[in-house]
Amino acid sequence: MGKYIRVVSDRAAVVASDKLWLEDAALQQLAITSQLPGMRRAVGLPDLHPGRGYPVGAAFFSVGRFYPALCGGDIGCGVGLWQTDLAVGKVSLDKLDKQIGSLDAPPAADELDRLQVVAPWLVAELAALAGRLRLAGLDPACMRALGTIGLGNHFVELQAVVQVDEPALFEGAGLVGRALQLVVHSGSRGLGGAVLRAHVDVHGHAGLEQDTPAAQAYLLQHDAALAFARLNRKMIALRVRQRLRCQALPVLDVHHNLIAADVIEGEQGWLHRKGANPADAGPVLLPGSRDDHSYLIRPLPVADSVSLQSLAHGAGRKWARGDCKDRLVRKATPAQLARTSFGGRVICADRALIYEEAPQAYKDAGSVLASLEGAGLVRVMAKSRPVLTYKTRGECC
Repeated sequence: MGKYIRVVSDRAAVVASDKLWLEDAALQQLAITSQLPGMRRAVGLPDLHPGRGYPVGAAFFSVGRFYPALCGGDIGCGVGLWQTDLAVGKVSLDKLDKQIGSLDAPPAADELDRLQVVAPWLVAELAALAGRLRLAGLDPACMRALGTIGLGNHFVELQAVVQVDEPALFEGAGLVGRALQLVVHSGSRGLGGAVLRAHVDVHGHAGLEQDTPAAQAYLLQHDAALAFARLNRKMIALRVRQRLRCQALPVLDVHHNLIAADVIEGEQGWLHRKGANPADAGPVLLPGSRDDHSYLIRPLPVADSVSLQSLAHGAGRKWARGDCKDRLVRKATPAQLARTSFGGRVICADRALIYEEAPQAYKDAGSVLASLEGAGLVRVMAKSRPVLTYKTRGECC
């Protein structure tokens, strides 16, 4: 484990081998954040990269005070995984492309009616979320965005399993190697951003002392945004299931951005995840870029201080978004970037986004995984390849 843990400062460390490249700016952000009042420890994961003031791909533990800005604006951003019954060898990319249609706009009234017929639970969950939003002082009108992915690094993807390392656990989780899996990566859409902006307008980046009225009010809104994000992923999966006329059984759903009361090394405090998988919620997905493998991994028990019960949430960016097009425009057209080396397809009609999200802009997921394995944090359950990745039809607001 030792050679896979780099000490950054007295309160900060990063899980990464010496061979894994990390930006100095990200390490500097990690060290600076670890010195915030009340902060006990900051841990960068192998997908660590610079963010807007705070690093992405990290976890933080504080006592007596928590920091909404560390969680960020996309509260509840995360990944859900569903097992479909679409046989890998019997699907046509052209047919899948046509059937999936556009997921940019929210469900129209008639589509919502159909979804509620096939999924009666949806009526109760929508009503419960509306009530939760009102209780938190948030406008339920934001629910109009439910069922949409958003832009940035969010996506819907159909994946095919290429390797199963732990068959008993894989099958025990309800997974089937010969059928496609559905992955949804999205969050709380504009709601989380509105919650953060309202907080920063009043409190800046100073954080909130626990148990104060301001802290309680923020946590009420934060938790409502988490519920929004989870239901959003479920509705996206339901829309895809209906359009592809398939079954889709839930396997896992986790948040990557949150603040939660937790106990680390016997001390009660606040765990912040900023782009990090939980290591205390069973198996999780480590997605690669749209031209890279993804890995279903299961956490191994380690001391809390090693990774703050957190894991990498993806491959992690190598290039800033603004640099991607200039680096790639002479090397690849949007049409070329819409095809993968696996023979898969990328649906992305936004010319800027297809460059920003190009696989070259991300680290190799295998190198991120190697650091997690080397540190003794995870074991691989299965490995998958992307078949169809949906980003946008170019209609997203």
